[in-house]
Amino acid sequence: MSNSTSRRLASPASAHVLSLAIGLSIGLVFGIGLIVSGMSNPAKVRNFLDIFGAWDPSLAFVMGGAIAVGVPGFWFIQRRLKPVLTESFELPTNCGVVDRKILPGAAAFGFGWALTGICPGPALTLLAGNGLLAVGFVVMMLLGMLVGRVIKA
Repeated sequence: MSNSTSRRLASPASAHVLSLAIGLSIGLVFGIGLIVSGMSNPAKVRNFLDIFGAWDPSLAFVMGGAIAVGVPGFWFIQRRLKPVLTESFELPTNCGVVDRKILPGAAAFGFGWALTGICPGPALTLLAGNGLLAVGFVVMMLLGMLVGRVIKA
């Protein structure tokens, strides 16, 4: 059996299941990390943003840890010719470009984050136990995504 034939033994369905399992595993590790680090606690995030009050720098360490994991990951995938479970990479191409299209969304994100202490990742972990605040945030986040798609179209 040739090398190219042995690579095609995995069916598209099994590759899709494997891709979903890997995505679920990564999401689970991410969610557990948010909970363990306290980043799913809106008060902790608001205290990070309150530089003239009860400032809590721990979010900066969490962000630093994320960068320490992300940078080597991007370095590694940019050296590969092809992803393992799909045909091509889908990486951003216009990094560093700041134009008037991005500013309203960035401002809305920052305002919402400062107001509630929640950003999209922790919002999903909060759905498990923080009641109306989390549900309200997720509903508004989805509405914002919809408005963004309508404006972009």
